[in-house]
Amino acid sequence: MSTDLKKSLNEDGVVSPGDHGGPSHNTVDKAVFRRALMKLDLFLLPAVTFIYFLNFLDRSNIGNARPAGLQTDLGLSNTQYSIVLTVTYVPYIAAELPLTLAMKWIGPNILIPALVVSWGIVTTFQGFVSSYEGLLATRFFLGLTEGAILPSSIAYMSTFYCRADLGKRVAVFFSATSLAGAFSGLLAAALLNMEGLGGKRGWQEGLITVVYGAIAFFILPRDVRTARYLNSAEKEAILLAHETDRQMTEDREAFSWSGCFSACKEPQTWFMFLQFFCSGGTSYRSCQRGGQADLSVMLYALAFFAPTIVQAIGYRGTAIQLYSVPPYACSAFVAIAACWTSDYLKHRGSFVILASVISLAGYAMYYTSTNTNVLYASLFLQVIGAYTVAPMQSVWMANNLDPFYRRSTAICLGFISTNSGGILSTWMFPTTESPRFQRGTSILLGVSAAQAVFAAMNTAYLHFQNKKKERLLAERAQGSGAEVYDGTGNRSLGFKYIT
Repeated sequence: MSTDLKKSLNEDGVVSPGDHGGPSHNTVDKAVFRRALMKLDLFLLPAVTFIYFLNFLDRSNIGNARPAGLQTDLGLSNTQYSIVLTVTYVPYIAAELPLTLAMKWIGPNILIPALVVSWGIVTTFQGFVSSYEGLLATRFFLGLTEGAILPSSIAYMSTFYCRADLGKRVAVFFSATSLAGAFSGLLAAALLNMEGLGGKRGWQEGLITVVYGAIAFFILPRDVRTARYLNSAEKEAILLAHETDRQMTEDREAFSWSGCFSACKEPQTWFMFLQFFCSGGTSYRSCQRGGQADLSVMLYALAFFAPTIVQAIGYRGTAIQLYSVPPYACSAFVAIAACWTSDYLKHRGSFVILASVISLAGYAMYYTSTNTNVLYASLFLQVIGAYTVAPMQSVWMANNLDPFYRRSTAICLGFISTNSGGILSTWMFPTTESPRFQRGTSILLGVSAAQAVFAAMNTAYLHFQNKKKERLLAERAQGSGAEVYDGTGNRSLGFKYIT
């Protein structure tokens, strides 16, 4: 790496484009860099976000389908319904790592749209299922085709945005889940009012995902260099900023299994792994809509069962779907604001801890109160906490592991943990325990507290490592003056962790 690039690092170890000064070809112009980011935000970010919106909407609609008649129409027992939810996670978990690692070889502009089209086809056929066995089969293939969508999308975005720019974009990306949660309720309410139209029940769906997947082949670039909406100066600015931020040029990284397995040697991977598991469980309850395991125990619980919880509180019919909308709308606003502030401060840990405490408060309210208004208010806190943690943890993992294959492996491990939490979440709220769900709620109280503890441990570890690097850099500066950037990615002394 050139001396100019080294000097472009600010005191936080994050690139500051445009601060180098001088006419060197290595100088990044602030105006050019900001214009490039604006174009990415206008073209790339909405394209990827809409994919995840459709992804979560398709997965979560089975939660809305339950009160809309799916379980009755197919004659499913409560145990069979939980098995249907659980079976999705097995191929989902199995597909995450290999497909995400293959993304750099195949090209994200090919792999991601192909997965979108595939899961859209499966979802379309799910609308014509008429038996328990058929529903099991479609949910299995849905997990297989959707498994890599979330980790590959996060890894894909991390190749375009610098670390301190990524949080707010991931928050916008994850807001798709909040919007899908809200829109899913509105859509379910509309479909319920169309009951019997065309001989179909309201929970049977369409082909919009397939159409958008086909369009995505033409609008997603493979990398910065192939983004048609960026001119040559803007591409150079992003590549230089990214190289400085990451301490290396990742497009020259060759694949190796040792590079992938090196993620398992990083303590922060396992601190985050435990957090991802907890976040999946805590979200399960508030999201009771039927979402996949992407967001772990918490997030999945919320996705599968929010309508069920609203129903247990006392609402009926279309009101079940409509009253499950506001918590998701509020959570999108809070999550984006928190991640924006986190980017500005270049700090994640305290925000994860605070969001965990918010979730904990929501579960405590639900566990201890019987007042309908209090129960409904608790749902807001549960959803806000879960949907703030999800993007924060995703970007925190991506921030602190490099280069690409180490980072991608760690991201996949995180979401594998999340999906494992999702398996747990599918069994936490049996209808026999309605409306109190005390066993499931007490578990979520525990995992919310554990999530805060693991976040604090990760923050402390990363802070200690930064201090250690500072000490070694100071020793080098007083010694022979040798090259201080030894190692690659996050193991470089010039790479400062975001705590």
